[in-house]
Amino acid sequence: MTSYLLSRKIGSLVQQRQARPWLQPDLFFKLSGYQKEHDACLKVLHDFSNDTIRSRRFEYLEGKKNKDQNTTEDEAIGKKKRLAFLDLLLEYSETVSRLSNEDIREEVDTFMFEGHDTTAAAINWSLYLIGSNPEIQARVHEELDSIFGGSDRPITMADLREMKLTENCIKEALRLFPSVPFLARELKEDAVIDDYRIPTGTTVTVVTYCLHRDPEQFPNPEVFDPDRFLPENCKSRHPYAYVPFSAGPRNCIGQKFALMEEKILLSHILRSFRVESTVKREDLRLIGELVLRPENGNPVKLLPREAR
Repeated sequence: MTSYLLSRKIGSLVQQRQARPWLQPDLFFKLSGYQKEHDACLKVLHDFSNDTIRSRRFEYLEGKKNKDQNTTEDEAIGKKKRLAFLDLLLEYSETVSRLSNEDIREEVDTFMFEGHDTTAAAINWSLYLIGSNPEIQARVHEELDSIFGGSDRPITMADLREMKLTENCIKEALRLFPSVPFLARELKEDAVIDDYRIPTGTTVTVVTYCLHRDPEQFPNPEVFDPDRFLPENCKSRHPYAYVPFSAGPRNCIGQKFALMEEKILLSHILRSFRVESTVKREDLRLIGELVLRPENGNPVKLLPREAR
């Protein structure tokens, strides 16, 4: 079974346990038979992460051993080589403070399993909404043409910084269809909301799907309008009105990386194709799992663009 199917399966098991109070005690979860299935899935996923870490640690140590013999041009002129996230963790563990394999695996799990599904969902919803709004798609094509012309050259970091409208389309798609439709936090101090006192220790669920539809913060909330994220339209908005990656000290560590991935993939598609969505918004049926999905997928047509 692929890691994708395993992550879907374990997500389903986690949700079943969340929704059934009688499965939450470890003993009852074990007696139900679900724990055996849960642990089997988890072992395969953890083994995949551990194999990746072991392989990368070996490469890191070999590279460190040969560093003096293989000085790169950048290092020779005083530039520090950029490290991938896993390499940063390995370097920190070797040079600053020892991290256990479990410490590193937890961070790798975040990127490898929590990141791929949410990013795929964001790309899916972005394409769907751009394909449903041809006038906005025309503006995105205009932006990409101004950056790339008719070339098919690789995308650079400078190109990504120029994709202002493309990024705003992704942000607006995440507003309407946040990849994570709800999140939970445990209160560390008492809170008062609308004259109701909520005591310390309470688990509070924030439903981002509803939060992002507050008409006071987002007028005409069901309309797909990327211009909501222009600087002048954001300045008076409450900082926690829009939290597709959560917020505060427990926010998503990969949000900048996710936006880069999404811009790269969307721009690759839209440089060459025009997208037409074949399902109307009113006909969408959503599944509010750990990741927000369309029940029957989002079929789209990809039509080659005319030569520019």
